[in-house]
Amino acid sequence: MENIDWIVLGITLAFIVFYGAYRSLREKSAEGFLRGKNQHWFTMGVSVMATQASAITFLSAPGLGYESGLGFVQFYFGLPLAIVVVCAFFVPLYYKMNVYTAYEFLEKRFDLRMRLFTAALFLIQRGLAAGITIFAPAIILSTILGWNLLFTNLLVGTLVIIYTVSGGTKAVSMTQKWQMGVIMLGLAFAFILLLQDIRPHLSFSETLHFAGDLGRMKAMNFDLDFSTRYTVWSGLTGGFFLALSYFGTDQSQVQRYLGGKSLSQSRAGLLFNAVLKIPMQFFILFIGVLVFVFFTIERPPLHFNQTAVNLLPENQAKAVAKLEAQFTEVHNQMQIARESWRDENLRDEQRTEIRRLVEVEKGMREEVKEIIASSQQVEAKDTNYVFLYFVLKHLPKGIVGLIIAMILSAAMSSTASELNALTTTTVMDFYKRLGGKGFDKLSVSRLFTLFWGIMAIIFAMLANLFDNLIEMVNLLGSLFYGTILGVFVVAFFIKKTKAKDVFPAAVASQIVVLGLYGMQKLQWVDIGYLWYNLIACVLVVLISSGLSTQEVKRYEA
Repeated sequence: MENIDWIVLGITLAFIVFYGAYRSLREKSAEGFLRGKNQHWFTMGVSVMATQASAITFLSAPGLGYESGLGFVQFYFGLPLAIVVVCAFFVPLYYKMNVYTAYEFLEKRFDLRMRLFTAALFLIQRGLAAGITIFAPAIILSTILGWNLLFTNLLVGTLVIIYTVSGGTKAVSMTQKWQMGVIMLGLAFAFILLLQDIRPHLSFSETLHFAGDLGRMKAMNFDLDFSTRYTVWSGLTGGFFLALSYFGTDQSQVQRYLGGKSLSQSRAGLLFNAVLKIPMQFFILFIGVLVFVFFTIERPPLHFNQTAVNLLPENQAKAVAKLEAQFTEVHNQMQIARESWRDENLRDEQRTEIRRLVEVEKGMREEVKEIIASSQQVEAKDTNYVFLYFVLKHLPKGIVGLIIAMILSAAMSSTASELNALTTTTVMDFYKRLGGKGFDKLSVSRLFTLFWGIMAIIFAMLANLFDNLIEMVNLLGSLFYGTILGVFVVAFFIKKTKAKDVFPAAVASQIVVLGLYGMQKLQWVDIGYLWYNLIACVLVVLISSGLSTQEVKRYEA
C-alpha cells in the first residue's frame, strides 16, 4: 500500500472509533448501555444490516462469486419470509414483556433451566463467531500486507473494545451507520472500476452473456438433491429457519431492534433489511463474477495467496514455477478464445473451448494447492484472497486504503454487535438472574464487555481457516440455531407443552445435530448444513409434543 492508502485507512478508522466513543460518553444508565432505546428505524435498520455484514462477507462472498457464480444468493431466499414472521410474532411479544434478552422470555414461558440452556447455546455459538469475525480479516490482511497476525488480531479487537466498552449498544449503533457508509462506498468504487477495466474488451451486455456462458450467472438451482449445498429449496426451507432463528432468537439481532423508539419503528427497521439484504448480497457476489471476467482479460495469479507460494521450499517452488509457465500459456489461449467469442458466428465453438480452458486452469490451481498443503506451512485455500488480491494489484492509490478500511470497518461493526449481545446475555441471563452482587449493573456490563472482547481476541488467535469463511460462520450458526429456534417455536405456538417436555427435546435435538455434523465429517452422510436448522427445529417440536401427549395420556389414565 502507498502512503495515501495508509492515510485514508488511518483517518477512516480513527474517525469511526472516536466518533462512537464521543457520542456515547454521556451514557450513564445500564439500560442504555445494554439496550439503547429510542433509536430511529433507519439507524436501527442499518445497525441490523451491519451486524450481519462482517468482514467475512466482503472477503469470502466475492471469492464465492469468482469461483462458482451467483448460486450462494439462494442462501438468503428464506430471509424476507423469516423477517415477516419475526415482525408478526416475535417483536410484539418482546415489546409487550419488556425483555432485555430473547432468553428472558423463555423463563417466563417455561422456567429458569430453559432460559439458561438457550442462553448458554447462544454464548457458545456467538462467542466463537466473535473470534472468527476478528480472525477472518486478520489472517488475510496479515498475509497479504505483511502485518504480524498477533498485531492484526489485537488491532481489530482493541479498536472495537474501546467504543463498545465506553458506550455499549448506543455506541455500536452510532458507529455502524458510518461503517455501513464506508462499506457501501468501497463496494461502489470496486464495481465502477471493474466495469471500466472490462469495458475496452467486453461491453456490459457481453460481460453478462460471457459470464453466463461460463456458468457464473446462474442464481437459482431447483435441484431436489439434499447433498447440493445451495438450492432454491434449501434457501427457502433451511435458510428460512436459519434466518428465523437468527433474527428472532439471536441476541445480537434481537438487541438491535429492541432499541427502536417503538414497535412500529422496530418493524420498519427489520423490513428495511428484508427488502435490501438479497439485492445487497447479489451485488457483492456479482462483483466476484466481474472479478472472474476481469481475470480472463488480465492474467490472474496461479494462487491468489502469493505469500503461501513465496514460503515454499526450493524444490516445491521449482514445481510451481513450471506450472506458472504452463498457466501463462493456457491464459494466452483463453484471451484468444475470448476475443473470438465476441463473434457470434464463432460463439458456440469458442464457448466450449473457454469452458475447457477454465477447467484446465482450475486443475492447475488444485495442483498448486496440493503442493502448498504438503509443505504444511501456510493455508492452501485461496478463495478468501481473490477480492483482496484484485484490490491491492489493480485498484488506484487511495481506493486501496478505502477498501481495506471497508474490510476492517465490517469486522469492527459485526464484532461490536456480538460483544454487546454477549455482554447483555451474560449480565441479564446469568449474573443478574443468578444473584450476582458487588458492582452496579453498568460497571458489570463494561467489565463483561472487556472480558468478551479479550475472549474474542483469544478465539481469533486459536482459529483455523476453513475452505470459505462465510460458510464457516453459517455452519457454526446452523449447528446451534435450529435447536434454539425449536424451543421458541414451542414457546410461541404450542401452549400445552411444558418445560419438563421441551428441555429433554432440546438436549436430544442438539445431540442429533452435532452427531450429524460428526458423521458428515466422517463422510458417513451427505447433508447440506442448511438442513440442520430444519432438522433440529422439527425434532424439538416433535419430541416435546410427543412427551407432552404421553404426559396427558398418563394423567387421563
